[in-house]
Amino acid sequence: MTDVSSERVVAYLRDAILGGELKPGDRIRQEDVAAKLDTSRVPVREALRMLEAEGLTEHEPHKGARVPRLTRHEVEMIYRMRERLEPLALVESLAQLDESDHERLEKVQLRIEANDDVQKFLDLDREFHMLTYRGCAIDPLNAMVTRLWNSTQHYRRAYVALGGRNRMWIVNSEHRLILDAVLRRDRTDAERYLEGHIRRTRIELGHHPEVFS
Repeated sequence: MTDVSSERVVAYLRDAILGGELKPGDRIRQEDVAAKLDTSRVPVREALRMLEAEGLTEHEPHKGARVPRLTRHEVEMIYRMRERLEPLALVESLAQLDESDHERLEKVQLRIEANDDVQKFLDLDREFHMLTYRGCAIDPLNAMVTRLWNSTQHYRRAYVALGGRNRMWIVNSEHRLILDAVLRRDRTDAERYLEGHIRRTRIELGHHPEVFS
């Protein structure tokens, strides 16, 4: 059973990484985390192992843990993986989503459309997509999708900050197409719209090399 202290450290570090407080390349010193959370280094070590499995940290020999820094090519490859894996998760999920899931998706999308804050958008965008996958019962697929999302969080944040509100109409239009296909339980359209949604982001990211500096 996971120690409660480890769960607390995981939650703290996960929020710090996904929220942008800890950035790619930043070192995570066990003694600093233990002191901040008033715990020993044992639960911190356990938490770092769990976060590495989620794609949020990595261990460098003789240097310790850090937030992974990805190259432009690595991010492109991760997005190509997402283009293939997430439509599979969505198709597996469609039949299991019920009316309450559909209503929640609609509410989340309305909040996205009314939002102006970058970090809030990232949280809501993640909530929207993960909710569309929640009916997928293939655990290895779910774990990989989550890991790929975690790995690219920083680069998504930089990209969204560059585009601002001027590009949000495209995201919202694509979300609406995906949502419509989900409501109709149309596997072909859902797969096609989601793949295009991820591909467009990958291509546009490639036009902004400054995101990877």
